[in-house]
Amino acid sequence: MSAKQSSRRERQGPPRDRETQEQTRLRAADLFARQVPQAEIARELGVDRKNVSRWHRRWQQGGQDALRSRGAPGRTPLVSPAQLAQVEQALLAGARASGFDNNLWTLTRVAQVIEQHTGIAHHPGHVWRLLRQLGWSVQRPARRAAERDDAAVERWVKQDWPRIKKGPSGARQSSSSGTSPGSR
Repeated sequence: MSAKQSSRRERQGPPRDRETQEQTRLRAADLFARQVPQAEIARELGVDRKNVSRWHRRWQQGGQDALRSRGAPGRTPLVSPAQLAQVEQALLAGARASGFDNNLWTLTRVAQVIEQHTGIAHHPGHVWRLLRQLGWSVQRPARRAAERDDAAVERWVKQDWPRIKKGPSGARQSSSSGTSPGSR
């Protein structure tokens, strides 16, 4: 990393929220009105000079209103926060409560529940984004045999495994290396 990149990273600081960014642009507009040089504005606000130049062009074309936030980027969500909360309550009740034969949630099942509660169909790949938005994460059930006998497993680990791991008594370990004297 060059010294220029390093100093730019230090100047940028942590990521900012939309409101803070708008306030920074509006402060820049005040400085533009006072005819402060762009390089000085960049230093004072702790932003890159390219941003200040872009803001200046927008300010010249539309004034201070051109520097206001345009709102959240992207498409307006189809599912409202209230509907999403309703879906989360259904998910917390469990898959069986929604009519499934076991309590395992899959993306396809969650998509079905969302459609039942909101009337909006989502692709299972997009359902994952909604679940992350709710703070949910991947949980995989532990795979265990239904016939598993924990006492027998514990007994085997304590008694048989040490003997097997130790190997046959009196036998010398063989080597697969062709240069080892024991392999000739």
